[in-house]
Formats: sequence, C-alpha cells, structure tokens
Amino acid sequence: MRISRPILSALLVMALAACGSDAETAASSNEIKVGLLHSLSGTMAISEVTVRDAELLAIEEINNAGGVLGKKMVPVVEDGASDWPTFAEKATKLVRQDKVAAVFGGWTSASRKAMLPVFERYKALLWYPVQYEGLESSPYIFYTGATTNQQIIPGLDYLKEQGKKRIFLVGSDYVFPRTANKIIKAYAAANGMEILGEEYTPLGHTEYSTLVNKVMQAKPDAVFNTLNGDSNVAFFKSLKSSGVTAESMPVLSVSIAEEEVTGIGVENIAGHPVAWNYYQTTETPANEAFVKAFKAKYGQNKVTSDPMQAGYNAVHLWAEAVKKAGTTEVEAVKKAAPGISLDRPEGKVTIDGDNQHMHKTARIGIIQPDGLIKQVWDSGEPIKPDPYLEGYPWAAGLAGQ
Repeated sequence: MRISRPILSALLVMALAACGSDAETAASSNEIKVGLLHSLSGTMAISEVTVRDAELLAIEEINNAGGVLGKKMVPVVEDGASDWPTFAEKATKLVRQDKVAAVFGGWTSASRKAMLPVFERYKALLWYPVQYEGLESSPYIFYTGATTNQQIIPGLDYLKEQGKKRIFLVGSDYVFPRTANKIIKAYAAANGMEILGEEYTPLGHTEYSTLVNKVMQAKPDAVFNTLNGDSNVAFFKSLKSSGVTAESMPVLSVSIAEEEVTGIGVENIAGHPVAWNYYQTTETPANEAFVKAFKAKYGQNKVTSDPMQAGYNAVHLWAEAVKKAGTTEVEAVKKAAPGISLDRPEGKVTIDGDNQHMHKTARIGIIQPDGLIKQVWDSGEPIKPDPYLEGYPWAAGLAGQ
C-alpha cells in the first residue's frame, strides 16, 4: 500500500514525539521540574516544613537570576506525612509520573532508607539535606547534611573535653538513633567513656516521666540525645519539671536546631548543647544575606537552622552541577558534581567525589535564652566526609553489623 507524503510526514512526527514522550527534554520545555518531598504533616512536620521553605527560596533565587540553562525551575511539592512508605510512594510518583529532574527531600533516616531503592531502581537523583548516622553511600544520593565524623564524633569529642565521661543515650526507635548509638558505644569504649543506659521511644511519643526517672537514677555526666520530631517537646518539659538543668546534666542533641527550640519552648532547653554545621548566628557573609532573604520571604520572626540551610544549599549545588554538565541528565550531572565548591551560609562546602557527601565545618553551640544558638567551638576548616569511619580504628567492623 502506498502512503501519501502528508500522511508519512504526520506518522514521522508522531514517532519522533513518542520517542521523547518518556521524559521532558531541554528542547521541549522552558521549565525544569524538581521535586520537594518532606513531612508537611505528622510528628516530623515541626522540623521539615521549613526545609521545604528554604528549598523554595533557593528555587526563587535561581529563577530570579535567569534559571538553570535558561529554564525556569518549577517545584512539585509532596507530603511524606511522617510515614516512611509514603515517602517511597511519593518519590516514585515524582520520578515516574512527574518526571522531575531531581528530588530534594527527607529528614529521618527511615525516610531516606525507604526512598533509596526507588532512586537506585529508576536511576534518579535524591538530594538529602539532613545529618545522619553514616555507614551509607549511594550513587543516586547526594548527602548535603553532616555524616558521622562531621557531627556525632565532634559532639562526643566536646563532651569528653568537658570531662563528661558517664553518658546516657536517649533516642527515637528507628535506624538513625540505633545506628548512631552503636557508633557512640564504640567511641566510648575506645575513649574511656562509660555508657550508663540506652533507651528508645517511638516517634511521636509524648510520655517521658518514666524514662527521665531512669536517666536521673543513673546519674550520668551528660545525655546524648537522638530523639527526633515533637517527642523532644515532651522530653525536655519532663526534664525541666524533674529539676534537671543544663548545668546539672547537659543534654547534647543532634536533631534540635533553632526551629525545634521554638517548638520545645526556650525556657525548657536553654543552656543545653547541640552539634551541627550551621547556626543562624554563624558569621559568614553568605549567612547574613541568607537570613535576611529568608526572613523577608517568610516573616521576621522566623529562624534559620542547619537542615533548612543544607536543603537550600542542595538546590544551589544541583543547579551548579547542571550548569557544569550542560544538561539535567542524571549521569552527566553526577559526573559534573565532584569538586564543586560554593561559599554557603555555613561556609565553604565542597562535593566529595568519592561518596557524594559534602566537606563541612563542624560546630558545637549552646542554646541561648533568646532561642538562638551561640557557637562555642568549631573545627576550623571543612572536614572531609568519612561516612564509613575508615579513618577511625575503633570503628572497624561497624559497617557490617
């Protein structure tokens, strides 16, 4: 059968369209969709909503400066609802249905672990913005928060230097606290510290009188706290009502930043130490501009914090990698990313080519009566990420446990 030229031309156009229908290409759209996936409801909303807000600010800044490859970034926002299967479901939707170029999201390690197989299966990119327990790397995840040797170990070093050698461990019952405490116990055994107790409660738990009694009976020099979400509100209120003070029993936290201080109530937590890489009070030229921009967009009473700053950084770092690659294609972006350095609110951050974590400066701070955090120590320069703790002999074998 002979096919006329017009029909043949139409069939050819349809075939070419079908070839490109599986994903939006740079030539077919003036927009680049990216996914933002955080808990906007549930127990983790106290922490994650502002990370989304910071990522939206970064997208706005990039668009105002001309976008990425001349295209406007368009956020597709989803709610992980503090539920790990929901994170996996929403990640799949963003990658397969919305066909986003990258996803910025997660907070808890449980949410990250739920999403990891999705991104590896579909060879898509997740930019994860929160400190975590280490002992992991994935070719399809960029980790813009701290890994263990950039937060937990500096926190332990600080307690040791303060003469706090008898430690009680308190955490939420999921992968991050349990893995972090496994590392802490190994550190303690090698550094003359004693672990007096180890207690876990479910995420969202709100009754802490019994646990606080256990802590007080053990009489530790300090508590290492890996509770997450709004459980911290009940925990610190119970500590205060039991007469515990920051002077009598300091509680060092690694998941409480400025935003959580507001939710907990500064009267319940002032004086206690925290370990992060950034505070609203961090003195860098980039931070002054960041804080001003965030408050201008969301309100003068809003605070900035480490996770939201790491989420903000993630969007800018991805954009730089895309510009360097000349495309949003995942493998090209991965290849272009190693070695990219930016002066961020926390200081200089650099993408490590070995494990897709960041070189970051460690900081210890004390929560002040005004709700802000005053830095009392920093590492002096960015620390190379060591997620598997290969540089620490006492950590040998932990990754296989």
